[in-house]
Amino acid sequence: MTACHAIEIILTRPATHSELRHARRGVRLAANADRTRLMSVQRAHTAAGALHVLRRRLGTRLPIDVLTTHYPDGHGQVLLNVTLGHGADRVLRRDAAILGQWPQDVLRQRVTAALAREEQNRARRLKDRLEGLFADHTPEEVLVGAASCVRNRQHHRAPATP
Repeated sequence: MTACHAIEIILTRPATHSELRHARRGVRLAANADRTRLMSVQRAHTAAGALHVLRRRLGTRLPIDVLTTHYPDGHGQVLLNVTLGHGADRVLRRDAAILGQWPQDVLRQRVTAALAREEQNRARRLKDRLEGLFADHTPEEVLVGAASCVRNRQHHRAPATP
């Protein structure tokens, strides 16, 4: 059965009106306000197939950086479709051959590791900032202040754009 897959298109720069008009001749697209992110729905048997078909259909019409599934799959993961430069592709294929793995598996492992490192770095920076606050404030004051900030953020959220 062919399913519909929501695909997000992340561009390297804002698309021009002419580029969008040209791309929309073959693919239905919705653009954000600054034209750096687009959404599309693609029919395919699998999410990976939808990414592949959309990449092929758009070709060089847009300055595409990454295509990604908008919703996580059954394993909680989103799929990425990236085009690597020749040098990066060569290094990735070489490393995959050395490890006896597929290039996409090596890339997945490296991206996952980089995301985990970034998450750890963010957690460390937050902890460092909190430790700095505890030098001048009690834990209760920090907690009340954080709760107030969260509450204010929820009440002053910018309205969603149509």
